[in-house]
Amino acid sequence: MNKLPINLTDLLRQRTVEGERIEYKTGWNPDAIIRTLCAFANDFENLGGGYVVIGQDCDANGQPIFPPVGLADNQLDKTQQELLAACQLIQPPYFPVLSIEVIEGRKLIVLWAPGGQNRPYKAPEAITTNKKTWRYYIRRYSSTVEAKGEIAQELLSLAAKVPFDDRYNQSARLDDLSKPLMQTFLQEVGSALGADAPKLPVEVLARQMNLAGGPTESTCPKNVGLLFFNEMPERFFPGVQIDVVWFPEGAGGDRFEEKIFKGPLARMTREALSYIERNFLIETVLKHPDRAEATRVWNFPYAAIEEALVNAVYHRSYEEREPIEVRISHDELVIVSFPGPDRSIRLEDLQTGRAVSRRYRNRRIGEFLKELDLTEGRSTGIPKILKVMASNGSPAPLFETDDDRLSFVIRLPNHPLAMGGIKSTGEVTGEVTGEVERLLRAMDGEMPRQQIQEALALKHEDHFRNAYLKPALTLGVIEMTLPEKPRSSNQRYRMTPLGQRWLETHPGAGVG
Repeated sequence: MNKLPINLTDLLRQRTVEGERIEYKTGWNPDAIIRTLCAFANDFENLGGGYVVIGQDCDANGQPIFPPVGLADNQLDKTQQELLAACQLIQPPYFPVLSIEVIEGRKLIVLWAPGGQNRPYKAPEAITTNKKTWRYYIRRYSSTVEAKGEIAQELLSLAAKVPFDDRYNQSARLDDLSKPLMQTFLQEVGSALGADAPKLPVEVLARQMNLAGGPTESTCPKNVGLLFFNEMPERFFPGVQIDVVWFPEGAGGDRFEEKIFKGPLARMTREALSYIERNFLIETVLKHPDRAEATRVWNFPYAAIEEALVNAVYHRSYEEREPIEVRISHDELVIVSFPGPDRSIRLEDLQTGRAVSRRYRNRRIGEFLKELDLTEGRSTGIPKILKVMASNGSPAPLFETDDDRLSFVIRLPNHPLAMGGIKSTGEVTGEVTGEVERLLRAMDGEMPRQQIQEALALKHEDHFRNAYLKPALTLGVIEMTLPEKPRSSNQRYRMTPLGQRWLETHPGAGVG
């Protein structure tokens, strides 16, 4: 039996109401379910299809009720047999991935219906009648509706237009998909498929995750599989990288420093964000004489950067050979991606956060980013950037594109009250105290906290942390090996290129 590449409990509890990507059915209702499967297969909005959960009842607002009503064992067998026959009536035939899941002791049938490769699809109005009339169906919010008029014409125009990330890659082989990377993903999202993954051949696992397809004698990986689950996706898609460029003298200056991030899409994005956070973000604390509470502001709020960079990863074209660029100066942080937003989006709507796209360039990439909690999708990125910048007291971000929509630029201005310079690999912008200098001269590779403290002959941990470790981390001259887990027992500290450069320019005695 197939298992879903997602955590169903999270799916039900996080996406709490019926919507464009999920529909609940108390029992087997063949006419309505086949129409909805047809609509998901057509994937008119390029959202990645959807899920039909059979045996899950919901209230009048579409919110699932727990525990679900569930299905009896004899209903499970009968429903599967009838579903197989009914799916053959969809034209062309379309078969969702079926999984039997147990939620709070009740058995459910979950049908995962990804966007089809052969759209448009049509289904009978009623499969139980002798004389059948076929219609095209699409999803509209939480409903399945017939595609009529201009919508039907637009749907027909999508014939054979499968988004790039969901296409088969004829130049790649099945073993280009990394099974360890797939297993890590399944474990991270809490999928029940993760427990079975070690025993499954790569082909079976890839098909269950909808990362590969085609006839068994010539199974091909999909582009999305190579982007997320290959150690070097740039072999297949030149330009799949994030370039972080620091301009210490401003964008017009002669000096710049560049760090390039490559690798599987999710890892590349997270590593670039972590690097930016460690090296370029500074919090300023402003004290007020008339009240006890201080004001805390960031030069660039992390949540806005995260949303802007993930937006670029989600919506860029992977047929373009241009990388995503993050350009950082003391004045602004700029993210550039190619191409620009869809022509249906007006620039003035972007600036106010009212832009809603009719089409998503990468439906499968968005699906994986959402499962990894890197994006919410559904056009929420721009409004969130505006909200985060406003709550930090920063100037409003700017969204720019050209008339031909060849590129998209997001500018995040520096907060006017942010104090001091940005940490960088070029120069230390704060005071290196005698304690920090002693720590730097004691560093030898990656060291745990206790080892550094012993090298400095310091007995009191609190004094070491407050006078040595924390100031060095704030200046950016040392860094954690596990920044996402600051209290981990495996935590180590190492000197950064910034710290090494400071030592080289400040020769002196050793630890004393």
